[in-house]
Amino acid sequence: METSHFRWDDMEPEVVTDSIRRRLVTGERGMLAEVLLDKGAIVPKHSHDNEQFTYILEGALRFWLGDEGETELVVRAGEVLHIPSNVPHKAEAIEDTVDLDVFCPPRQDWLDGTDSYFHDLDPD
Repeated sequence: METSHFRWDDMEPEVVTDSIRRRLVTGERGMLAEVLLDKGAIVPKHSHDNEQFTYILEGALRFWLGDEGETELVVRAGEVLHIPSNVPHKAEAIEDTVDLDVFCPPRQDWLDGTDSYFHDLDPD
């Protein structure tokens, strides 16, 4: 087994949109993502097979969960949201936000650049 050591400050953030940036650390069976969202940033509704834990380090995100966004909640600094596999979700940064996401397994669409939902023009 080979270990790895990372320093966020030494990693250039990937620009996802004008208001969202991220840094990724990927292992064989898990992924850690630091996601930086400007106030007002929108993560369009999507779902994925990956289990997700979202830990808000700074700021706050409003989430809409479920097929019709029927569950709405705000996750603030110091709080964690668990999103099971295949649950549709959308988010909006209601403050400048630093979020730490954990995915199992790693998000292949983030690694190969096929996460086109970030640029979906449908507001749902």
